[in-house]
Amino acid sequence: MLGHLRSKTSEDFKVRFEKALESGEGFAAAAKDCSDLLMSAFNENCKDAGIEQVVVDTSKAQEMLRHNINAYVTSVRVEKFSKLTSLYEDKLNNALSEPVKYLLDDASDKTWPTIRRLLQLERMTTLVDFASMLSSFGIDQAIVETLVEKLEKYAINIVESKAKEEARRVLMNMKDRFETVFSCDSDLMPRLWTRKEDIKAITKMACLASLKSLSVLAVIRLDGEKDNVDETLQLALMDVLSCSTSNRNRSLDALAALASNTWGDVPSARTLIAPVQCKSLWMKFKKKTNDTVKRAIAAQETYERINQVPPPWAIVVMLILGLNELITILRNPLYIWVIFVAFLLGQGVLGPA
Repeated sequence: MLGHLRSKTSEDFKVRFEKALESGEGFAAAAKDCSDLLMSAFNENCKDAGIEQVVVDTSKAQEMLRHNINAYVTSVRVEKFSKLTSLYEDKLNNALSEPVKYLLDDASDKTWPTIRRLLQLERMTTLVDFASMLSSFGIDQAIVETLVEKLEKYAINIVESKAKEEARRVLMNMKDRFETVFSCDSDLMPRLWTRKEDIKAITKMACLASLKSLSVLAVIRLDGEKDNVDETLQLALMDVLSCSTSNRNRSLDALAALASNTWGDVPSARTLIAPVQCKSLWMKFKKKTNDTVKRAIAAQETYERINQVPPPWAIVVMLILGLNELITILRNPLYIWVIFVAFLLGQGVLGPA
């Protein structure tokens, strides 16, 4: 009889508890209210059944019922925790993944500061909201802090994973960025390789943009500490041949630093691309972009030939003979000699006696 009452009360608790949660009642409050109500109903049912005198059996039945209720509440709490954690992990993925990827692709001095601000914003919104939701479960604050810390690490891992992913394809990013800066103007319109385009200056500008991608992706910078990665790369790979004599030694020192596997004080855990790898990647990058520069130079030379103004004497001949006759003369050098001899004879005949 007690076993039947206990089983029925346990099932009634599950139904009532689920309805309370569905209605929006807080988890801890719903668990307590339903537990108190059903335990009281169980005791009343025991009295109505005339078995309250069996004190020992009734007490054991109450303990077993309370154990069953607590076990069910715990299982539901674990399930809710899992769903809640997944929900907020999805929120963090949506809030961080694409923006971080865009910021890393659009590498600049503001990339990592912006990523840090974005991460801080999620700490102040998503993580605070998550902690508030956890508090409704009536668990210890220490457990709440542990779960929030775990979710924060998940957010940091999203950023680091994106950085590692972009670092693996940094050579492609560098080449794409070079092509964009080199082949398009500030309005992203294709360049026309006319005489006014300074190919050397444009090449340097495109290389600097690509070098910035390498610098940004070389190290994870979530702690805000400064490093000399960007300066070292510029001195070693861009300035070593063009800097003044007074700065040449600094460039050579920076170039020597690229033989190392570490970036000075930067921990290895934060290093994505070692100095020696940067040097190798830069050499590959230069080889891949060399043809692009050569094609631009060839296009500029072709443009100059096509748009070259004829010399004055050719313009005079065209006016006298016409374009077709001029082309015929130029294709047959013998005509030029005939004209030249005729000119000399004319000078002799028309000249003074």
